[in-house]
Amino acid sequence: MIAINAKAPEFTEDAYLAEKGEIEKLSLSSYKGKWVILFFYPADFTFVCPTELGELADHYAEFKKLGAEIISVSADTAFVHKAWHDNSETIKKITYPMLADPARRVCTAYGTLIADEGLSLRATFIIDPNGNVKAFEFHDNSIGRSITELLRKLQAAQFVATHSGQVCPMNWTPGAKTLKPGVYLIGKI
Repeated sequence: MIAINAKAPEFTEDAYLAEKGEIEKLSLSSYKGKWVILFFYPADFTFVCPTELGELADHYAEFKKLGAEIISVSADTAFVHKAWHDNSETIKKITYPMLADPARRVCTAYGTLIADEGLSLRATFIIDPNGNVKAFEFHDNSIGRSITELLRKLQAAQFVATHSGQVCPMNWTPGAKTLKPGVYLIGKI
């Protein structure tokens, strides 16, 4: 079971690395010291998935600027990821790693597997540089996610990681006021 502030499950699986045009083994542990966004989706060659993955590709530079790596994950093979990348104008924009999980080990470890379908739920995990889960969300596969909100959540997680004792209120964005919890705030918010 995934838990906030617990270690994210380790994995080593094939990934299509579009930037290189290669298929290589990719491990979560190789990203120690970086923020990681694991972005699970049901399957390649589908309908909502390319809208999400394309939008993620459009914002990839912003995530990288924040010291975060994005890894998309589905139960497809790395060969299918490459074929999709080669054949879809939207998916051609992707330069982040596309992890392959045909044995469903990663989906199982992260609790995203829909066993009777062999697909993953839409799920997102924000993992800190120490490998701890800081946030996660699950969606019904018919509901697409907001990349803008994902970016905001990453920024909030990074802020509280570097500003001890402060918390980010609802809809916080960089530069906005934060809170320092204490009895003086009780009944005042």
